[in-house]
Amino acid sequence: MAEGHGAAAAEAGVRVEAESSSQSQPGVASSRGAMSQEDCISGIRSALNHPTARFLREQMEKSGCQVWPRLIRAATCNSAGGYASQEGIKVCCNHMTLQDEINQVIIHELIHAYDDCVTKNMNWKNCAHHACSEIRANHLSGDCHYKRELLRGFMKIRGHEQDCVKRRALMSVKDNPYCSEAAAKDAVEAVWHICYNDTRPFDRAP
Repeated sequence: MAEGHGAAAAEAGVRVEAESSSQSQPGVASSRGAMSQEDCISGIRSALNHPTARFLREQMEKSGCQVWPRLIRAATCNSAGGYASQEGIKVCCNHMTLQDEINQVIIHELIHAYDDCVTKNMNWKNCAHHACSEIRANHLSGDCHYKRELLRGFMKIRGHEQDCVKRRALMSVKDNPYCSEAAAKDAVEAVWHICYNDTRPFDRAP
């Protein structure tokens, strides 16, 4: 277990832990050039000091969210990362190759944490609730910036951002065991306009 230490981790008020080998998923592949777990933990600490991550944390605290201290796990898993209510954020180090990737995971998952706190009766088993948070996280985190889309092999110039947000939100909701593919698609379409245009808490930025 690696406890957070130093100015950045102490200011953020979180513990960063390495997931034990018994918790890791067997047979999970790593991305080529994936960083070591030690470097990944260091990267998570740096990501917590990213201006957007700091802003999200401040907004959660202003909203009365009892999020911190929050356990963040450096893990081995199938996706880039995840958030679970009452459990916190997981960064999948076997898919992290750059600091920017860790920053994006932390910011994306912090938006989920914000939604989990400020949204009344938030229910992650509800496909529409999940879809709304995924739309917001993909839109507001910068996950769909055109440079990132180009690196993923998506070359569309016009309308790329909204297409990316819909695609990535649908992928995430389809992975929800409570949502079929059809239910996920219906949920994304049903909440698209209201959730894509919901820019909290960034509409409060100075």
